[in-house]
Amino acid sequence: MPPRQFDGSRVRAVRRRRDMHQRQLGELVGVSGATVARWESGKDFPKGEKLPAIATALNEPLDELFPHDGPPDLQLLRCDAGLSVAEATEIIGASRGPVSNAESGRRRLNASYVKPLAAAYGVTEEELLAAQDRSFGIRTTAPHGDQEVAPRTIGEKINFLLQYGSTGEEALSDAEIARLVNEHAPTAAVTAEDIGELRDGTETATSDEVRAGLAHAFQVPAWLFGDDAELSPMVQEFLEAVRFIDSIHQGHILGLAARGSEILSRRSMADINRLVGELRHALSEVQDKEQPR
Repeated sequence: MPPRQFDGSRVRAVRRRRDMHQRQLGELVGVSGATVARWESGKDFPKGEKLPAIATALNEPLDELFPHDGPPDLQLLRCDAGLSVAEATEIIGASRGPVSNAESGRRRLNASYVKPLAAAYGVTEEELLAAQDRSFGIRTTAPHGDQEVAPRTIGEKINFLLQYGSTGEEALSDAEIARLVNEHAPTAAVTAEDIGELRDGTETATSDEVRAGLAHAFQVPAWLFGDDAELSPMVQEFLEAVRFIDSIHQGHILGLAARGSEILSRRSMADINRLVGELRHALSEVQDKEQPR
């Protein structure tokens, strides 16, 4: 099924209004007349990257002939550029993996791929990165496009924490998340595939044990994975602060002083330690204010 809404009967009606045969439409979009017939009868669907060519051939606006809901994700950007996965991978000189994994919310694009793909898709790098967030289940824009929307579903929270709240240099993999959940709640027995389904939204229901295990895996309060809890701006700001604290514990900042660097003086180190204390105190305040009563 293409990422846009496809109605074969509407395509047939527009084609007939243009006094065009199925074979003619097929020639314009690079398929056979028989393929067009299957599309129009609902027996098959065109690939998403074919929709712009169909709209152009029928002289119809793409958004009117094939509407879609909400802002675009990576798949929609690629398809609207008329590119297949194979064609997109040729642009970045890689295998199909990076593009497919990013579109399905499994692994983010390497930073070096962002600029060439944005150019190929006809968008800015910021728009491409926002679309990537949406491919990972992070709703960055409200339905009317005028305000930020906090992650609410289990999958959206996992994806947000992977991007903004994970500890260490690299985000946890689905397998690592599953292992941590099972260590904390051994009867849960979740798999990497289960975590992937939560993240891409194909599965939304999960047990209290799994929720508690997810909180353990991401080192956040368990109530954040409740149905009525959302990652509000206050919590999001705290998580970003946690990343800074973690970089200190990992030696990314302290290591400078340990190697005799003069970049951080003893006074600076004292200030950092004071900041850590303040942020730890802020956590308790966040929990008091954000936890449902």
